[in-house]
Amino acid sequence: MSASTATRSTHRAKLLQAARALLRERQYGNITARDLVAASNTNLGSIGYHFGSKEALLNEAIGLEFEEWTDAVIRATRIGSGPEPPTLADSLRTVLDHYETIRPYHHAYIEALARSARSPQLRDQLAAHYNRQRDRVAALLREPGEEQIAADAARNLASLIIAAVDGLLIQTFIDPGSAPTSQDLAAAREYAAH
Repeated sequence: MSASTATRSTHRAKLLQAARALLRERQYGNITARDLVAASNTNLGSIGYHFGSKEALLNEAIGLEFEEWTDAVIRATRIGSGPEPPTLADSLRTVLDHYETIRPYHHAYIEALARSARSPQLRDQLAAHYNRQRDRVAALLREPGEEQIAADAARNLASLIIAAVDGLLIQTFIDPGSAPTSQDLAAAREYAAH
């Protein structure tokens, strides 16, 4: 790897790290390219070179946060589920129990979704994120030791799980005081079992 290639790779990593930090502190629309450059100790040209736009950089940072958060939620669900595979209700309860760690990124993601209505590039980037998430969740559903399901069925089930999580998180974002809690979901599961 040449020195210039290493520098470019380092700039990319620094920009992503800065974007992740700034998204914890500020709203998506209030982060400027100059903020990202100052926080990353890079230059304005690096944003365009590595990501194409400030929004694409922020969306990639959000995607990375969600991927790490998803991994943490899956680990927590599996650890807490005992010998039986976790149910959707178990998974949703774990999502709610871990929501605070993703809250700033979820808020930014909602803003990014709104902006993507006017930007095919951002919409494509978000679609790619969903495809990666579907593939990751589907792969987890098909892990050895789990009941074997067909690849197409696993991907469809992954889409359903992601839709349920998205809906629950949107309710929590819009009206946290009235949105279901993990205890509410546990009670609903008990009621449904009778």
